[in-house]
Amino acid sequence: MSTLDALAPYQDELVAIRHDLHAHPELGLEVPRTAARVAEKLKGWGIEVETGVGGHGVVGTIRGTGNGPVIGLRADMDALPIEEAADVPWRSTTPGRMHACGHDGHTTMLLGTAKYLAANPRFKGVARLIFQPGEEGAGGALAMLADGLFDRFPCDAVYGLHNKPGLELGRFAINPGPSMAGGAFFDLTVKGVGAHGGRPETGVDPIVVAAQIVSAVQGIVARSLSPHEPAVLSITKIVGGNSYNVIPAEVVLCGTARGLQPQTLPKMEDLFRRTAEGVAAGLGASVELDWRVIFAPLINDPIHTTAMADAAAALVGEARIARNEPPLMVSEDFSFMLDQVPGAYIHLGIGDAAALHNPAYAFNDAAIPYGAAFFARLVEQGLPA
Repeated sequence: MSTLDALAPYQDELVAIRHDLHAHPELGLEVPRTAARVAEKLKGWGIEVETGVGGHGVVGTIRGTGNGPVIGLRADMDALPIEEAADVPWRSTTPGRMHACGHDGHTTMLLGTAKYLAANPRFKGVARLIFQPGEEGAGGALAMLADGLFDRFPCDAVYGLHNKPGLELGRFAINPGPSMAGGAFFDLTVKGVGAHGGRPETGVDPIVVAAQIVSAVQGIVARSLSPHEPAVLSITKIVGGNSYNVIPAEVVLCGTARGLQPQTLPKMEDLFRRTAEGVAAGLGASVELDWRVIFAPLINDPIHTTAMADAAAALVGEARIARNEPPLMVSEDFSFMLDQVPGAYIHLGIGDAAALHNPAYAFNDAAIPYGAAFFARLVEQGLPA
């Protein structure tokens, strides 16, 4: 019997878990209900459980039948501050919050793996089940690492998975090396001199300065970085002023920078700062920059990339695996775990669905057995030689 077939009897229970998690989304590092539900299920299946790792992180441990590698499997638990558009019985019960990235599905997949491995411990070594809060820019991976995640629960390798709308259900995609971008968030405060809207000559208009900065910093990627060094810089929010006839004293520009190479973000920070300061000074204003690196570039170990692709191929066939998928410019804080323990990260197709982080996004429950069986296969095949 295949692993997929062995998981089929669990599907109704797993779907019920996923719908419950979806109906009760929690944000950032504060996921107490989700963590409690995860721990409850793990304990009910006879699995060793440690809670409170890095706040609300949960780690389950399943021991196989003999000595072997320790393999970490990670799922994220947090939702997003988005109002859900889907009209389903299990839609979010909390206004302004929804699982718009499928983390409820990821958590459910790993719970499915946990139930299967606990009932079928036919593997050598140890499986660590890592349930992480705060992936969506809240520092959840770093919080667990700071709490001694891999010191307290050593792993020889660690693997992660993310659902991918638009990729056919049951297909997998991965690539060795840089796979997802590192990411920074920034707030640039442009300081001018406030004035009456009818007498702009008596002040220094920070809105005009900010507009010039928005245009100027677009040249950073286009003209200051090599085309062989992929990067993105986006201004996503402008805050300033509260009246029709008052020029404000300050404007704040907010946004994100992304880069695939470790050296790219520090370089972009320096270029962004110098450009903003130069433009502001030329127009009689000043700036203050708060630049925060939230995600490291996610770099897949080539050997573990092959191991993940081989496990997926054993599950669904080689024809349904993309082994050299182009890198993505979105980010994932699993990268910080990969900085400490070798491993890799793969994408699983869920079929036609709205994009991630979209109010209309809907996770496909038919993907649950694929993710659960895939994680189980990684444990059962062990580490690459």
